[in-house]
Amino acid sequence: MKVNTKPYGVKDVDERQKITIPAGLFGYEHLKDYVMLDAERQPFYYLQSIDTSALCFILVSPFLFRPDYELNVSDDELAEIGLTNQKNALVFSIVTIPAEGNMTANLQGPLIINRDTRCGKQVILSDSRWKVKHNIMEELAAHSPAGNAVSSKDGV
Repeated sequence: MKVNTKPYGVKDVDERQKITIPAGLFGYEHLKDYVMLDAERQPFYYLQSIDTSALCFILVSPFLFRPDYELNVSDDELAEIGLTNQKNALVFSIVTIPAEGNMTANLQGPLIINRDTRCGKQVILSDSRWKVKHNIMEELAAHSPAGNAVSSKDGV
């Protein structure tokens, strides 16, 4: 299918890249259909709205810079996207890159996607460790041993 994207213009996208978010994302509840695209710079991804080409979110696995990241999500919330096995979950944080720098990730409101159904849900975590703005570079420095590469859990 052809999708008009913010980062790439019109792009031919495989149906398997389509993600449905039945409740929408917070602030964008009316938009339900997206495609997941690889960003030019890994480990980032784009979550591109199918309905509005100007709306494209940058995503990253929070486990890359916070290996201690934990989600306390109810079974009922996960059932809304047909998720019964955590191994089928993809977890992403929405990234913000302001003009003045200091790229941040929202760890309080992660996006959870059922790998099998390609259905997602944004949840709000009540754990006080997770904020809306975590400085990704500071978190990397704080949670990575000097000289060692950062590795991902099964979040991406």
